[in-house]
Formats: sequence, C-alpha cells, structure tokens
Amino acid sequence: MPRPRSTRSEFPGAITAGVIVVAFSLILLCHNPLAFWNDDYQLSVLPVFADMARSWSEGNWPILSPYSWVCGNLTGEFQYGTFSVFINAAVILIWKFPLTFPQQAAALSITHLFVLAIGAFLLARDRGFSIPLSTFVALVASLSGWIICWGATDWFGALGAFTWLPWIWWGAKRALDPQRTKWRFLWPAPFVYLVVTGGFPYTVLMLLLLIGWLSVKTMWERRERRDGRDTEVPPTLAMLPMLFGVALGFGLSAPAWLAILDLVQGSARELQSPAAHWQWLVPPAALPGLILPCWTVNWADFSSRYLPHTATELASGLVAPAALIAGLLWRGRVLVKQIKWELLLLLLVLLLCMIPTAGLFRWSFRWLPFFHLALAICAAEALQMAPRSATVATTTLGLVVLTAIAMLILRASGPYAFPLVWIFIALAAGWYLSELALRDFEFRTWIPVSITFLAFLTTYYFMPTNCGVPTYNFSQELLKPAPLDRARLYLSIYPWAELTYCVANKPEPVGQTLRPGSTSMWAGLHFINGYSPVRPAGVAREFATSIHGEINPKVGSYLLNSQAGKDGELALLGVDGIVVARELDITPQPSSEWEQIVSTDEGRIFHRRGAPLARVRSVASIDSRPNEQFVASTISQIDDSRNRVEVDVDVP
Repeated sequence: MPRPRSTRSEFPGAITAGVIVVAFSLILLCHNPLAFWNDDYQLSVLPVFADMARSWSEGNWPILSPYSWVCGNLTGEFQYGTFSVFINAAVILIWKFPLTFPQQAAALSITHLFVLAIGAFLLARDRGFSIPLSTFVALVASLSGWIICWGATDWFGALGAFTWLPWIWWGAKRALDPQRTKWRFLWPAPFVYLVVTGGFPYTVLMLLLLIGWLSVKTMWERRERRDGRDTEVPPTLAMLPMLFGVALGFGLSAPAWLAILDLVQGSARELQSPAAHWQWLVPPAALPGLILPCWTVNWADFSSRYLPHTATELASGLVAPAALIAGLLWRGRVLVKQIKWELLLLLLVLLLCMIPTAGLFRWSFRWLPFFHLALAICAAEALQMAPRSATVATTTLGLVVLTAIAMLILRASGPYAFPLVWIFIALAAGWYLSELALRDFEFRTWIPVSITFLAFLTTYYFMPTNCGVPTYNFSQELLKPAPLDRARLYLSIYPWAELTYCVANKPEPVGQTLRPGSTSMWAGLHFINGYSPVRPAGVAREFATSIHGEINPKVGSYLLNSQAGKDGELALLGVDGIVVARELDITPQPSSEWEQIVSTDEGRIFHRRGAPLARVRSVASIDSRPNEQFVASTISQIDDSRNRVEVDVDVP
C-alpha cells in the first residue's frame, strides 16, 4: 500500500493552480471592471461587510448591527459569515486598502476563488492525479458557470461556504486513511467549521450528502476487500475518525447554525410560497449547455415565469463533460468499474439540481457547484485512463459539432451563439490537431488544461456573467451620511428597488437619499429598513418588508397617515426621520409633527420636529399589554454599544 502523500510537497503546485485562477479573474476584471459587482453584492453583502470592518475597528465582534432593524441580527442572517474566522480576516484586510466598491467585491471573491482552487487541487492530488490533471480539476471547480455567475458575483455566501467543500472532501479522505496517525480525525474538523460558518445553508446540505456518500462508500468497499492491513477494522469503526471530525466541526460552528435556527422561527421565510421551490430548477433540456453554454431554453425564473435563458450556469470548460462522455464511450466498462461511486454521486447531485427542494430551501440549481466538482473528478479519471488523448479530442470535436447542429434544428441558439460556437469548434479542432502533431511534446499533458482555461475565458468574454439580475449605480458618496442625519432613526418608503432603481431604468447614481437594502450601513445611518432573506419575526413581519428592504406600500401608507403622530407606533419605535421616494405621493401626518428638510431627485426627507428622540427611553404603555400603564422612569448613564446597552434606571 502506497504511503500517504506529504501535504507540504503539494502546496507549490496547489498555489500555482490558485494563481492561474487569480490570473483568470483579473483578465475577467479587465474585460469588465464591474463583473463582481451585482444585485445582492450591492444591496446587501458589501454594505454589511463594511459594517463588520467598522465593528472590528471599534473592538467589537460584529454580532449585531445598530444600522438596520430588519437586518440587525447579522449572525442570524447567516449569509454574512460573521462566525467565520476566514471571512472576517479577509474583510478586515481588504478594508484596509483604499478600494472602490467594485474593487472590494472583486478582491473578496478572488481571494475565495484562490482558496477554492487550492482545495480542489489538493483533493485531486490525493486521488493520485498528475499535476496537470489536478490543475484541470481546480479550474473546473473554481471557474464553473454557477460559481462565476452567481457565487462570485452576486450571492457571496455561496462562494464563501463552497470554497471549503473540496477541503472537507480532502480532509475526510485523510481521516478515513488507516495509515495516518490516531489524530487523523482532526483533518475534516476545521473545514466543516468553515463550510458551516461560510454563510450558505445549501452548502451544508452538500456537506451532509458528501459525508453520507463517503460513509456508504467506505462501508461497501471494506466489505468487498479480502486482504490488506485495514480489513481487520470493522467498516463501522473505520468511519469513526471521519464522523468524529465532522461532529467536532459542527460543534465549532454551533454559534452560527444555532443563530439561524433561532432567527428563522416565526420569520417570513417559514411562510414562503410553495411556488419558490419550482423556480430555478435545471431543466433537462438545458443539459447540452454543458458543451455549449450559449444553449438557450426556457427556465423558471424568480417570478415562476418560463423564459428563454442561456445555460451559462452549466459552463464547465468544454473538456470535462467531453472527457467523461469519451471515457464512457470508448472504455465504458473499465471506467464505470473504476469510478462507479463517483458517477453515482454525480448523477445524484444532477438529479437534485432538477427537482424541487422542500422546507426553507429553494432554487435547486444551487447544487450546480457540487455537480461541477464531481464532474471534474470523474473527467480527470477518464483523462487519466485514456491511452491517447486524441480519442478525447476527437470526441470533443464531434460533440461540439453535433450540439451546434442540434442547436440550429431545435432553435436553441439564443443571442450569444455567434461567435461562441465557432470559437468552441476551433478550440476542439485545435486540440485534435495538436494531439496529432505534438505526440512527443513534453507539455502535451497540459493541453486539456489550456483548452479548459480558454473555453472558460471565451464563455465569459462573449456571454454576460450577469444572468439577468439587476445592478445599481452606487457611488462612493454613499460612504457619507448627507443629506441624512446619523442621530436619527429613519423609515424609508420606496417602490421595488430591483425594478425602479436598477441601471436599466436609472443609469445615474442612486441611493444617496433612499438608501435601499442595507446600504445605510456604509455611512453608519440608522434605518428600520434592511436586506433580509429571513425577514425575522418583529418589525420585518410587522411592516411586511420584502427581501430587498422595501416596506409594503399599503403598510407604508398606513404608518405615515395613521401612526406618525407623537403617540403613534413610529414614535414608540423611535422613528424620527422618514424618507419618501419621489415615485410615491405620501406625506407623514400630522404636518404639525413633521417638517420637510430636503427634497432631491430621489425623494423627500422629513424630520420629526425638535431634537432627535433618545435611543433609550421610558414608555408608559406597550401594545402587548394594552390594559397596563407603567410608571415613567429616569434613564441615565447610557452606554449604547453595538452588542449591548447598559443604563441606570431609577424607578420612583
């Protein structure tokens, strides 16, 4: 039995693979400086990270935020990775540099892509792949369509968590290796912690599926063995180091998952429409997009509408699906025997991409990063077994041509077929010719890696990495509070941000007055509004806020017309500032209580007359006890910090 590989000896190659991914990302950034700056990254992720950096600079752990009531529980919102040591360290470091918003987003995503590539490389090397094939696995895992088009550019939590899934796979395999020391159970623990605290519940499901698959695979394979030093250990006991390490990782991450389990109780997320489970499923008709990402068929979008959509999320660098298909065609029996468990995992994850989920989970295409990782492993096995890569190159050329013909016949070409199809044909033909002409070339094994790199680059150069989500023109002026007042608590009433203030409808800078989503956190302004997928019980449900921070228009009209007086609900909450969008014809009443301070192109700002309301006050009654009256108390010595409030209360 071969000795375990030395981790230290593999890191130069792993870092090289990571550098290749960084170089790719920088090329993408040069092509489009706003590539990593879209939708949720703008409304939610980056403003919260700015607040986290501010919190650390003040000497506080960013557990809560005083700048949003809806999104005040940063730990419970989960997606910000507030308990992840790595994410916090990256945020602290990146915010030390004078970068613009798009540059901060790019730096954060590229950092995680670099680490993801290293983990995928180490996983591949532990499976016995060559350095070129391990680099190939790293490229497919970190540059696949869903990771680039959603994880790295929109839903950062998905990238922040998935970055560590290859590391868990790598660590779990080491924990299962009986040749390693008795401390081998420690290998998966830190990576389980980093996945769970990374901020994406779907990746926790991927983790559980991976551990379950490894457990079943280990038990089955050990029962089949009849010799070897490890057969004396019962299959059930052989899994204990891995399972103990996973349990340890979940224990380390307990504050993160306990926080979201607590916050989600009674939240609007619990009451989400069943229709959400049928949105963003991978349609079977889209699978040719694994070969040609410009393949266009109908997908169910966020509004459950079936609209034409390119298969950019399925982009896999051409070589991976072609190599696996070639292996199954030319050496199917041998390949299936070699990787039957990996193929089972691949097909299972693909099925999960296509069927609706249940409970709090939605949008099953979020399984695609795991699918691409499994695909890369299976394809690398096929390439390693191929006696001549010319066979794979021939199959690749044939698949591209056949898919292009099918695209024309089925009218699935979409708007980006030209020149992408011709470039893919040229890449496949160039690969085939190079295999014939460079049989004795020393670096011939790097040709599939080069084709993968160029296929990804071509895909993201000629097709938008933004898959139809809105973008906003947020300027650096949002770091300044003007024309608002940091001493006041604001309620902002505005229409749907993604429709009204996106670049397509408002190309000029926006947000300075309304502060949509969680953008108030950039300037340290206190708002009721905030971006929250959970929308926890309390003010978020009371005001019927949407995910992007909008107040329900009917609720907003009721609050401003009936609850804005000195004894109204807004006064009880401490709201002494109101922002109303230009598109809405509402004014807080009574007019004797409010005065208009500023009117801009975005909207109007109203302040309650007099000085700002105190943050901590004594009240005589509360709605939950309508028949009781309380004695007014004297509040003094107020210490209103980020995560706690300490006061001296004198009750007469």
